[in-house]
Amino acid sequence: QVQLVESGGGLVQAGGSLRLSCAASGGTFSSYTMGWYRQAPGKEREFVAAITWGGDSTYYAVSVKGRFTISRDNAKNTAYLQMNSLKPADTARYYCKPTAVIAGTGRAAAGSWGQGTQVTVSS
Repeated sequence: QVQLVESGGGLVQAGGSLRLSCAASGGTFSSYTMGWYRQAPGKEREFVAAITWGGDSTYYAVSVKGRFTISRDNAKNTAYLQMNSLKPADTARYYCKPTAVIAGTGRAAAGSWGQGTQVTVSS
């Protein structure tokens, strides 16, 4: 089973940018569609973005489209989430996971979640 470590979160002012990384080990990273998810306090975890195994197709939640960009480097077993024009509503803990895309939205694979990385956007 692939193991994932998220990093790159932090505190940023509204309008700022952050780049999250998701480092994979122990599995065949290049064969997975990868997704990013986030969970804010008191809310359910939600889909943010996904990228197919070859990087040829990407999918985004409506709330982040045009501001966030997902990418991957299979040689480094790493997926990325570039987040621009951040808003306080983007404050959440961000996670990555192998994903299935169904009707244009991501569904995380079964199994445990990693530690995630905290993103806090101040107004």
